[in-house]
Amino acid sequence: QLDLVESGGGSVQAGGSLRLSCKGPGIGYRRYCVGWFRQAPGKEREGVATLPGVGPVTYEESVKGRFTIFEDSAKNVLYLQMDSLTSEDTGMYYCAARTESYCSSLSSADFRWWGQGTQVTVFS
Repeated sequence: QLDLVESGGGSVQAGGSLRLSCKGPGIGYRRYCVGWFRQAPGKEREGVATLPGVGPVTYEESVKGRFTIFEDSAKNVLYLQMDSLTSEDTGMYYCAARTESYCSSLSSADFRWWGQGTQVTVFS
């Protein structure tokens, strides 16, 4: 069992920034494929970004150039830096990890462990 705990969500005006954090054992050592997902009301959960143990980072098309996923091994924390936020970014954000160190896709079905989520609301 891998317990993941997110924090950092909140309400922000469009154009603003937020940094989400996800703390968990083993995070930061490139041992797992880890990622961030989000779910807006009435919509399915979608992958935002993944960070593999080996290989390139992957971003969902709409967040490229605005979001950055990275880890801090000293703190066992996974981050999602979100800049230039829009109302379309509103939703519950989850961090997740899979047992393998490689990331095969942005599909939530590939991930085994999940945090409880943190809410992000972007207002105009």
